[in-house]
Amino acid sequence: MRRVWLSLALGAAVVTLVGTVAAAVASSQTGPRYPGGSIIGAPGAGSGSGMMGGGMMNGGRGMIWLAGNGTRITSIAAARAWGAAAAAGLGLRPGEVIWFDDGFYVELKDAAGTSATEVLVDPASGAVSTEPGPAMIWNTRYGMHYPAADIAATVSAEQAGRLADGWLSANRPGRRAEAPDAYPGYYTLEFTRGGTVDGMLSINAATGQVWYHSWHGRFLAREDG
Repeated sequence: MRRVWLSLALGAAVVTLVGTVAAAVASSQTGPRYPGGSIIGAPGAGSGSGMMGGGMMNGGRGMIWLAGNGTRITSIAAARAWGAAAAAGLGLRPGEVIWFDDGFYVELKDAAGTSATEVLVDPASGAVSTEPGPAMIWNTRYGMHYPAADIAATVSAEQAGRLADGWLSANRPGRRAEAPDAYPGYYTLEFTRGGTVDGMLSINAATGQVWYHSWHGRFLAREDG
């Protein structure tokens, strides 16, 4: 568990460094490229960084970070409260919260109730950060990605579900994908085994690329919001 949160802290530092470097180059230059996770690659770029409330801003969009106070988080309600505090500066609020034994996953929604981005809450301290992977790299409004206008969303929610089921059939037999939630530039969904949540996947809305969330651990509980 310590290794996971050390990796998240390192990721936040990398985001800041990327933003600083990108601000120094001409606007016509292409931003840096990032690895796309456990399955395949995906592009990304940053263009400056700053702070707003609990969210670390990147090119006008938000990479969310809020330090914890060292109090152990032992309930979905507490994780939701920490997620709300971290997201308030960006005008977002918690939706679904999932409790895994390696931490809490929190969906964040905008004022219209649309899925905006995803964060993790550290159960040991309450620290909140943008979830690694798609939320950081594929999200076209709240991540270190190029603007949403540069991406054509060619994959529908129905197609994303089929792609997820195909990946699960090949890599996690016996699992089934649930309905995907649409985020800016990608979809995220839970998959089940025997009716119980067994993990999560994301699908790139432009390319259909699959990203398996390998960091959650065993499912404990879930609450919609």
